Amino acid sequence: MSVIQIATPFNIDIEFEAAEFHKRLLAYLVDFILIILYLLSMLYLLFGGFRMGEGSGGLVALVLILPTLLYTFLAELLFGGQTIGKRILQIKVVSLNGGEPTLGQYLLRWFLRFYEWGFIVFFLFWSNGFMGISFLILGGVTSIIIMMISPNNQRLGDIVAGTVVVTTHSSLTVDDTIFMHVTPTNYQVSFPEVMRLSDRDINTVKSVLLQAQRTNRFDMCNRVAYKVQDVLKVSTDMYAINFLEKILEDYNYLSTRE
Repeated sequence: MSVIQIATPFNIDIEFEAAEFHKRLLAYLVDFILIILYLLSMLYLLFGGFRMGEGSGGLVALVLILPTLLYTFLAELLFGGQTIGKRILQIKVVSLNGGEPTLGQYLLRWFLRFYEWGFIVFFLFWSNGFMGISFLILGGVTSIIIMMISPNNQRLGDIVAGTVVVTTHSSLTVDDTIFMHVTPTNYQVSFPEVMRLSDRDINTVKSVLLQAQRTNRFDMCNRVAYKVQDVLKVSTDMYAINFLEKILEDYNYLSTRE
């Protein structure tokens, strides 16, 4: 399994484990099957059951085409880089710049999967089975070839958008949610300046803490703590790891009360 080192805004390299090819393929198949089931059920409702689609091209396009085309984009955007298939296989999309991909990155990787949309052609033009099957095979084979020859099992969309799919359960993988549970009701904020940091910066801090705890490499915490103090113009006698944990807690407390 390949390990990816991603440079963060604090000049610290965070290690991720790239998702294995078979996991990406299985996740794709799960999503593919879900979309096929959706298309079959909608086709039945539109033409076999209630016959709502007869003579209504706009309704057919709205119910069949848009959801299938937008599924991966909307799912990854709303669920933090995961479709249903990716969630089941415990993999997710992250940015090569660190943290969660931007809206533009999600759009790029979605748009550049046009060669995988053969199954839509297959169902829209099921009367021409040869055309549909040809697009289906071409899209699948093209995706597999690109992932096999690209660095870190990346699709064309990943390469262009600057993203990669990583595992979410590995000891080296970042759980990049920024929120921590703060139990005291009378919580005291020590560093209100923390709100100058972006979500990406906070994700990086938590990533460094997680990796330091899992690999026993606490030198990273010292470097990041120094950088954070320099950016926020604060000073403290706290140990680096305690300071970073406090930064996360302060950020969580303040951001959830705005």
